Amino acid sequence: MRLTTPASAMAAPGGGAEGRRCPLGAAPSPARSAAGPRRSSETMALKQVSSNKCFEGFQKVFEHDSTELKCKMKFGIYLPPKAETGKCPVLYWLSGLTCTEQNFITKAGFQQAAAEHGLIVVAPDTSPRGCNIEGEDESWDFGTGAGFYVDATEEPWKTNYRMYSYIKDELPKLINANFPTDPERMSIFGHSMGGHGALILALKNPGKYKSVSAFAPICNPIQCQWGKKALGGYLGSDASKWEAYDATQLVKSYPDSHLDILIDQGKDDQFLSAGQLLPDNFIAACTERKIPVVFRLQQGYDHSYFFIATFINDHIKHHAKYLNA
Repeated sequence: MRLTTPASAMAAPGGGAEGRRCPLGAAPSPARSAAGPRRSSETMALKQVSSNKCFEGFQKVFEHDSTELKCKMKFGIYLPPKAETGKCPVLYWLSGLTCTEQNFITKAGFQQAAAEHGLIVVAPDTSPRGCNIEGEDESWDFGTGAGFYVDATEEPWKTNYRMYSYIKDELPKLINANFPTDPERMSIFGHSMGGHGALILALKNPGKYKSVSAFAPICNPIQCQWGKKALGGYLGSDASKWEAYDATQLVKSYPDSHLDILIDQGKDDQFLSAGQLLPDNFIAACTERKIPVVFRLQQGYDHSYFFIATFINDHIKHHAKYLNA
């Protein structure tokens, strides 16, 4: 179903230079602050990087050693006021190309809505960091900051570039072990490359996520230049293997219609007109399979976080409807 909603400066796909790390300056302290009591020895594996009170909750950043990615990783986590007294659902955000965990937590303005709805919101980094792989920093759309949420099978990437398994398994296990979460209530959303990640994780794991949404997702990566470069580099030249990480392909075999998808797309998005996002292909596949999807083409909006901040409350409400049911 298509809904066109009437409604900024252009930005790099994930925020460009704004993707650089900018720790908020709080002194490290144990993970248990505002996160409930420690519930497992895994808690000690977390190092708090920053903590800021926000809408009566806390926006924090932690660092940990990842077993999947074999490097140190950071993630942002917003703990709403409700997390002080009870378990909360968890909403995972996946960012786009060039981003770190900082872009979403400092620019999207989601915290007030998350506080009101009692949602823990987790925002991981977009790729492994500092793995000393030759060529990982040569381009902005492959390697560092561009993990594409796949498990690489090709050398030299396959040892570290396992973002799919990191997001699907390792990170939720870490979050559930250390924070007052309800593991049975989990949803996912994202932007651009992260919108692609959110869609494929939901479609590849029926029932794992209560809901999914995306801002300007890369919907059909096997058909666009960003996708061909990333999937070819991480998965090899056999294009048939790429389909396992393509939302438009995955939705064709999704087993049922119990997945309510919300997508917002800026009409003036330069990457839409450049053929990188291809939402029409995904909408057509969903329509054929009778998968419910609300697609909103937003007049005058681009690919930036100004666009995300404008509609973020709608997405939080979309997920809260399912997470708090």
